[in-house]
Amino acid sequence: MSVVAFSLAGCVVAQPVVVRTPPPPPPLRVEVAPVAPSPAHVWVPGHWAWHRERYVWIPGHWEMPASPGYVWVPGGWMPRGGGYVWVEGHWRAR
Repeated sequence: MSVVAFSLAGCVVAQPVVVRTPPPPPPLRVEVAPVAPSPAHVWVPGHWAWHRERYVWIPGHWEMPASPGYVWVPGGWMPRGGGYVWVEGHWRAR
């Protein structure tokens, strides 16, 4: 885990602001999707979330597309600045 400290020049601050960047996420879990609630539902796979200094698994779930013909683009952890940043999943037109 790397630690980055920022100085806030001109501000009265008791301690420096510290941002901790998470280590790489664990491998994705293998999930078995239950039966879809309807043929229109799309499976949104689970992912690791950074919460209180550790990764926690967010299970997959069924969702209705934002609009007909839209597909789910899964989120993912991207290396950035010596750590990792979560890029949210989203719906996009085919």
